[in-house]
Amino acid sequence: MKGIIFREFIGMVETRFSLETADAIITAAQLQTNGAYTTVGTYPTQEMTALVTQLSRISGMPVTALLNAFGNYLFQRFSVIHAAYVSPHTTVFDLLSLLDNHIHVEVRKLYSDAELPSFTHEMRSPNCMIFIYRSKNMLADFAEGMLQGCIAHFNEQIHIERQDQADTEGAHTRFTLTRQAHAIVS
Repeated sequence: MKGIIFREFIGMVETRFSLETADAIITAAQLQTNGAYTTVGTYPTQEMTALVTQLSRISGMPVTALLNAFGNYLFQRFSVIHAAYVSPHTTVFDLLSLLDNHIHVEVRKLYSDAELPSFTHEMRSPNCMIFIYRSKNMLADFAEGMLQGCIAHFNEQIHIERQDQADTEGAHTRFTLTRQAHAIVS
């Protein structure tokens, strides 16, 4: 997992909890890196798991809720940090349809060792997208948070239905995204 993800997670903890909480989870997790991450470095996913587990223990929030909140937070950060990838798009479906075949291609050019999840999509109608997330890391809650952050960024009313699929190689989750019809005011 790339260091930027770790750095942003620590940043979220500092912002939403406190500097002391960030220090406490780093210490309690007994990380090989001691919590020192470079943006372009690559680090074991187990370190993220340890950090989230310790934050859950300290905060009392479930790991699933923390991963979801982090995904939401990270999308908002990426919309600023990587505005060149996000700002040309005007809708959630527009951005998501280019994620795996365009945006991740560009990410791989920058970080050839990045272990990225894969995404496929199918448009069922102009207002319904099936979005499939696959990863060897079990981070579907994080992916759902990223989707929620994307929806908030574009200020769209989209309902997410999630179905976790059986997969022996990691996470495989089907998200059905349904754009809500806008009420017509007369």
